[in-house]
Amino acid sequence: VSTQSTGNRSMEAHNLLKKRGYNVESYGTGSCVKLPGPTIDKPNVYDFSVTYEEQRQDLKRKDAAFYTQNGLLNMLDRNRRIKAHPEKFQECKEEFDIVVTCQERVFDQVIEYFTNNGNVTGNMAHVINVEIKDNHEDATLGAFVIHDLIREICGASDHEAELEDIIEKMEAKKNQKFLYSPTFY
Repeated sequence: VSTQSTGNRSMEAHNLLKKRGYNVESYGTGSCVKLPGPTIDKPNVYDFSVTYEEQRQDLKRKDAAFYTQNGLLNMLDRNRRIKAHPEKFQECKEEFDIVVTCQERVFDQVIEYFTNNGNVTGNMAHVINVEIKDNHEDATLGAFVIHDLIREICGASDHEAELEDIIEKMEAKKNQKFLYSPTFY
């Protein structure tokens, strides 16, 4: 599951899928991790190597009441229980059958990565975008949409052959359009 900064939407989906027994990882595609700051033009910016706990402690130090109220401290607490720190998709050496993105811009970045770096092993990857607004409520709802999609794909007798039909059925069921592109490692 991939988003720009791997903080909210991808980690909510990661958490749900992991609890439901799926083998899942989460990544960001941006150049850094950006979390909301005191104003829209002053985000908190971290390198991908900065742990979720370090981010949490930094925000507590800056303004514990503010970051508790806006949910960032709870979000980072959840994240640190899932994995130590955010990871960058473009630096991942692992291959995945399915890559789910949560924003069209991230979908485009993932496809661009495969276009520029793929066709090495020839293994197929299916990239699917489930558009999710970046707020806590929509991240939770979006995680369930991703879960339902993954459950349908994994339940198919031949997910390669059935994937486009599964996506069409899920689009109708969720009243939401998904982007899809097969690509290669």
